[in-house]
Amino acid sequence: MLKTQTLTLGYGDSIIIEELDLTIPKGEISVLIGGNGCGKSTLLRSMARLLKPQNGEVMLNGKEINRYSTRKVAQEMAILPQSPTAPEGLTVLQLVKQGRYPYQGFLQQWSKEDEDSVQRALQATRMEELQDRFVDELSGGQRQRAWIAMTLAQDTDIILLDEPTTYLDMTHQIEILDLLFELNENENRTIVMVLHDLNLACRYAHNLIAVKDRTVFKQGKPEEVISCDMVKHVFQMHCQVTTDPLFGTPLCIPHGKGRCIVQQAKVAAVEAVGQ
Repeated sequence: MLKTQTLTLGYGDSIIIEELDLTIPKGEISVLIGGNGCGKSTLLRSMARLLKPQNGEVMLNGKEINRYSTRKVAQEMAILPQSPTAPEGLTVLQLVKQGRYPYQGFLQQWSKEDEDSVQRALQATRMEELQDRFVDELSGGQRQRAWIAMTLAQDTDIILLDEPTTYLDMTHQIEILDLLFELNENENRTIVMVLHDLNLACRYAHNLIAVKDRTVFKQGKPEEVISCDMVKHVFQMHCQVTTDPLFGTPLCIPHGKGRCIVQQAKVAAVEAVGQ
């Protein structure tokens, strides 16, 4: 459904992704992980045709994505960028209706199908009671749900999200990720997103993609990808990997260099007293 072939991305002479072959599994949640500046967001933007490759191509349903019209791409794929902003005075309903613009035209005006898609999106995101509220009056979690409702209104099989939990507290992070999980489970949407929290990525992803050194360092199920060695190479951080007691997924516990030194000193002192 969505894949890259020898994809090279960059800005000017700076190469970010180089000759990457990557396949996104259909009907699954794929999460891009990696250090800051490794190219996760750049790769996501390229898959959405927002960034032109320097070389190689992005394939959508077996066809090079640049061969599609902009309208057709928007009917196949929706993207929610990081920290989107809405014009002042825009209501939730007005924002969600913008998701139907790819289906509008001179000969095709607002239809019952459009209205049904908007209402389904509001219902799925539990935003029905807030549809007449102004977007800029909402809480962070509510605002993010409104933007997700807009992407759902596009009725696309693929949804791309760049750090959808950024600036949200833990409660709202879980709320958003639970919503995306439900969309995947109930509607078989293919979801690709960038996340920074490794433990949340492990909980919600079917497919983890670790990006490092201009390419994919490792890809697969969370239990196949997450290890002390992987975290050390990709994030330059020592950690302990155990099992999440609630979900059975990998749980990464970072050491924290300064804290570890203090703790080791305390243990050594206790042992010395005991001797």
